[in-house]
Amino acid sequence: MEVVALPALSDNYIWLLHDEEHGHTAVVDPGDGEVALAGARERGWSIDQVLITHWHPDHTAGIPAVVAATGAGVWGPEAERDRFAGLDHGLGDGDRVMIGAREAEVWAVPGHTLGHIAFILPDRAFVGDTLFAGGCGRLFEGTPEQMHASLQRLSTLPDETIIYPAHEYTLSNYRFLAAEAPSDEAVNRRFAEVERLRGEGRPTLPTTIGEEKASNLFVRARDAEEFARLRSAKDSFR
Repeated sequence: MEVVALPALSDNYIWLLHDEEHGHTAVVDPGDGEVALAGARERGWSIDQVLITHWHPDHTAGIPAVVAATGAGVWGPEAERDRFAGLDHGLGDGDRVMIGAREAEVWAVPGHTLGHIAFILPDRAFVGDTLFAGGCGRLFEGTPEQMHASLQRLSTLPDETIIYPAHEYTLSNYRFLAAEAPSDEAVNRRFAEVERLRGEGRPTLPTTIGEEKASNLFVRARDAEEFARLRSAKDSFR
């Protein structure tokens, strides 16, 4: 399965997944439908499946344009059905969905929103705004306990699992982590790598679970109390 990052809006990534053997193309969180359609068209692909992790408009606003142009079906969180238009197939924790010839398991990962889900394949995961490289989503609806539990659940995936977050927040995340833990070797190593990549105009995503377990202090938080302190500090960090 080929995965392509399409930069969109100010800092989003829309992910295209293409199964060449079966001629299948899915798009994850199309906040901008024209960007998603153009990205597929440039590669000679036709989108036939839309996957949604949560209801926020920068992840869902492009659904009507994609569906109008392609007739694609839309899979997303049943718990957020009333929060965005166009959902055909509602999903919850433990459900399974075929993406081309590959099966993904749906995990509930609340915190950023209450109905947030992730799509977990054997070697990769599409996590929306739950887990970022070096960070995690703001708690717009959920609690520290929920988000901490969601991150801990994701951390049970094999270290080599490739993680596809939805935003290029990595440099600002590691600026915060470096200020929070200035002597942490893993943080400083990754911070230097991220500075180099962004200085070259290159994306920092995808990441891996192993990297996040090593250098992401939010994932490393021992408990919900420690996580809550970090999240509060990040929310006010400038």
